[in-house]
Amino acid sequence: MSNLAATPIVGGTTPPRRLGQSVWAIVAGFLVVVVFSIGTDIVLRKLGIFPPLGQKMADRLFVWATIYRTIYGIVGSYTAARLAPYRPMWHAMMGAAIGMILGTVGAVVTWNKDLGPHWYPLALIVTGIPCAWIGAKIREKQLPT
Repeated sequence: MSNLAATPIVGGTTPPRRLGQSVWAIVAGFLVVVVFSIGTDIVLRKLGIFPPLGQKMADRLFVWATIYRTIYGIVGSYTAARLAPYRPMWHAMMGAAIGMILGTVGAVVTWNKDLGPHWYPLALIVTGIPCAWIGAKIREKQLPT
């Protein structure tokens, strides 16, 4: 029985596709971003830096939230790239694409609800691809050439 996933190509064979590992890599990267972001929000609320849920947050606090979410986006993308069975950049970018779609839906749904400045969800959407690229590049630099 032949292994169709390892199709011969010039100079060798392609690695077998591992769909489960690919899905897990993307989900794990996404979970890192979500858990770290929500965890940081909770800690900052408990410390009194962020106001309690339901109270309006100052715009300057959204700047801090954008900064740490950007860092977590890089870490999550690195995680996806690190766990990817192949093509680390592709896995990181898929995670970013999913995050950007969810972020766009969230922005549209909450746009007129006065939950914060309009620049905040837009910033999260546009930083997705650069964060994914940085996280995946860090991983690619660790791989043998």
